[in-house]
Amino acid sequence: MLNQENFLSMLKMNLLFILLGISAFANAQESDSEEKAYYFGGSVTATNNGISLLPTFTLGKPAGILDMKVGRKLTFEPQFRFSLEGKPWAFIFWWRYKVVDHEKFRMGVGAHPAVLFKTTTIISNGVTNETIEAQRYIAAEISPDYYLTKNISIGLYYLHGYGLQNEGVKNSDFITVNANFSHIKLVEDYYLGFKPQLYYLLMDGQDGFYITSAFTVAKDNFPLTIQSIINQPIKTNITGGKNFVWNVSLIYSFGREYVVR
Repeated sequence: MLNQENFLSMLKMNLLFILLGISAFANAQESDSEEKAYYFGGSVTATNNGISLLPTFTLGKPAGILDMKVGRKLTFEPQFRFSLEGKPWAFIFWWRYKVVDHEKFRMGVGAHPAVLFKTTTIISNGVTNETIEAQRYIAAEISPDYYLTKNISIGLYYLHGYGLQNEGVKNSDFITVNANFSHIKLVEDYYLGFKPQLYYLLMDGQDGFYITSAFTVAKDNFPLTIQSIINQPIKTNITGGKNFVWNVSLIYSFGREYVVR
């Protein structure tokens, strides 16, 4: 269980990890190229239903998500997820590297430690209390994409996750075949994005096939976008997942490049 002392210790460890990571990131970027243009940005999301990276699992209630990104070829991308009640949902600390970044073919790799939070109810001396349990995970990913045109791509995505605690899922494999249709013009400066994917999920011997899609409506040079995600199982025996998942999100994005001379 997560008491105040453990929570503070966890925050200190995460802060140390971030500081060490930023130091390593700065050293790696320094030798990466003569150019010193760094990107810093992110997004703030409000949604009626928090959906996890594995779309069959949801928070089941409204959520807020803060995404950040800093770097060039190597990027540090922390993500902080909360329920709109203010309870932590997940803290994920992504490191991603662009192995190939050509016009037609791109491939990235990444890894992260993460802390997932679970609210449980305990009864002590006839008194009911809520506690927050922290579960630790590590994961690695690879994501090759081939661009048919500037705005149409097809790709694969593979993620392997490992749970560091004895309870819960120990090993999970998430494999997708996806397509991305971006900047489909609607009217004037408004455009649509559409990303369908078919995926296979394996979790400690239980598995399933699913189809999911993300739809985005946006306007050129405007920071707000509307996104909806739907997820439908095809065949699965995974416990804990949902039969049908959907949400609607409002996303505020920000960011720019900074040149260091």
